[in-house]
Amino acid sequence: MTPEPTRVPDAVRNDYEHRLNSHWEAKQADDINLLLGEMDGLYHHHYAVGDFDRTVLTAPPERRQQLILREMHRMESEQVALILDSLGEPPAGARLLDAGSGRGGTSFMVHDRFGCSVDGVNFCEHHLAFSRELATRRGCADRVRFHYANMAATPFADESFQYVVTNETTMYVDLFETFAEFARILAPGGRYVLVTWCENDAATAAGTSPEVKTIDSHYVCRIHPRSTYFRALAASGLVPSAVHDLTTEAIPYWELRRHCDLSTGVETPFLDGYRGNRLNYLVIVAEKALTRDQAAA
Repeated sequence: MTPEPTRVPDAVRNDYEHRLNSHWEAKQADDINLLLGEMDGLYHHHYAVGDFDRTVLTAPPERRQQLILREMHRMESEQVALILDSLGEPPAGARLLDAGSGRGGTSFMVHDRFGCSVDGVNFCEHHLAFSRELATRRGCADRVRFHYANMAATPFADESFQYVVTNETTMYVDLFETFAEFARILAPGGRYVLVTWCENDAATAAGTSPEVKTIDSHYVCRIHPRSTYFRALAASGLVPSAVHDLTTEAIPYWELRRHCDLSTGVETPFLDGYRGNRLNYLVIVAEKALTRDQAAA
């Protein structure tokens, strides 16, 4: 089988995507994440859930910041278990798409646990250069590949994946378009696992949360209402089988991050949004629905 192209020239398609692409390319010297990545060779573009080691906050001043960074990185690495545990047991022969793969942290951890083939898609050049180099260093470049492409319009053939994952990336795309694309490339019965933060439109009218507006401005993202996820999944024939609300569990990470010297100011809106239940942190597992012919086969 001929491999799909690793670059799609028109991956950045409109004004918003050009602004987003410029935002990420400008973060090439993102010191906090580069420091975290140096600890074990993995780099994460997502946050975390669960409590942290409170002793880092009372460590000697000369060591405190290093320990805070290490603790944040530990939490971010452990967050990937939200996806790993939700995938079930993918066979080594399975193929998985990591949509919005960043510098590859989730992709490598998926491959390390299951041995399956992973394709990451991203349209940030320096993220791709980092992840491809790391794949070579880890000796898995033939099984973990990264493509310059748009996660909402990938270069892959119909039904060519058994699994798709998104780790805090869906706030950058149109959900209806993107979930339809995932349904197209998923084989019948294939599984999609997503981790995301979203506006809780059961608690506040969509688009009115001040925290959402601040976070959107900070990250050049477009946080979706919670209900939109389920409408878009249904419209694409992706049937939720599990939904986990981890909003409360998402709070400690931001409590720790606000003590970091490299905090950016976005910590307060995340904390206020989660504590006020205007912002939710969800894990959703869904399967591609079978057609009648497929079910009868």
